[in-house]
Amino acid sequence: MLIFDREIEKTIDKIRGTFPSITITGPRQSGKTTLVKKLFPDLPYFSFENPDIRRIVKEDPRSFLSQIKTGAILDEIQNVPELLSYLQEIIDQNNEKLTYIITGSNQFSLISDITQTLAGRTAMLKLLPLSLSELEKYNLHYDLNEILFRGFYPAIHSKGFDVYITYSSYYETYIERDVRRIINLKDIDKFQRFIRLCAGRIGELLNMSNLANETGVSVPTINHWISVLQASYVIFLLRPFYENINKRLVKTPKLYFYDTGLASYLLGIENSLMMSREPRRAALFENLIVSECLKSRYNEGKDSNLFFFRDKTGNEVDLIIRLGSSLKLIEIKSSMTFHSDFLKPLKYASNLFSNKEISQYLIYSGDIEQEVHQVQVINYNNIGRKVL
Repeated sequence: MLIFDREIEKTIDKIRGTFPSITITGPRQSGKTTLVKKLFPDLPYFSFENPDIRRIVKEDPRSFLSQIKTGAILDEIQNVPELLSYLQEIIDQNNEKLTYIITGSNQFSLISDITQTLAGRTAMLKLLPLSLSELEKYNLHYDLNEILFRGFYPAIHSKGFDVYITYSSYYETYIERDVRRIINLKDIDKFQRFIRLCAGRIGELLNMSNLANETGVSVPTINHWISVLQASYVIFLLRPFYENINKRLVKTPKLYFYDTGLASYLLGIENSLMMSREPRRAALFENLIVSECLKSRYNEGKDSNLFFFRDKTGNEVDLIIRLGSSLKLIEIKSSMTFHSDFLKPLKYASNLFSNKEISQYLIYSGDIEQEVHQVQVINYNNIGRKVL
């Protein structure tokens, strides 16, 4: 089995030893367990997916922690959140060098539990599925339709698993493990309809009333379900950028999936040929680029700082990366052919943000890279090297 070197390893190497614990959250099967076992091979490992270990911890947490006073890997800790308070005691009472590595796949209550108990005692990182640049290091190259269909979960690329069956199993496991703990059982069928509707709205403004009507539930229920999908690393919301602009701007977020492979499965796409004919292909390509930028930020241990811009008259820039007082404006097109019209949104926005340092990029699927009117036209495979 291929074990990938992950870009986040550089960030972990920088902070190891400076915090008594490191917390890594992210989607199920994004590679968290493989990563921490690789980087901390000498630490004892405990998975709280194991019911026997969960039982031991719940019966006597102090006894459990007394056996690992200087450190351990505590995997999927959301299954035993009560352990965090006892871990806080050990960290506060022990002056020795400690190394507790904590992982979790569901943020629904985990983040609040950690911030309440381990604030200032743990470094918080997020590990998403593989990036294009991580695949490139291992000469894993796919055409655009194939990579949109495959997505970026490590097992699909390292073990040669069947893509469609893998995502089918992943989805069923997600529903059984995570959703049934949070969503009322009688609503599971409606929830499954809801999540597929979300996949059909990638890159669109989030309209909870519309989703509620089509799903047959209330708007507060949709709001709760959106929170569930965010907490379990299925979707994320891209916020609009509207600081210091005297314009009537859209202030509703847009919806994206963390992984195009899972979104493709939910859309009923079964292979790369179907992807080539998929009406939502352009939206999935946009999702790919936005999620690549998010991975880069998280791998460096940084906040997202990703936004989009849209005003009430329809002028829009797909993606803005805010870096202090400077902005990277990014327009995303799935076309293989460059058209000068693609640059119009960037020109409009650059004039609007003339008081800031601006760099402009057009990311597309064509091979010809060039600079046109101060815009860098770049193939999507090179986003890691030339944009991020």
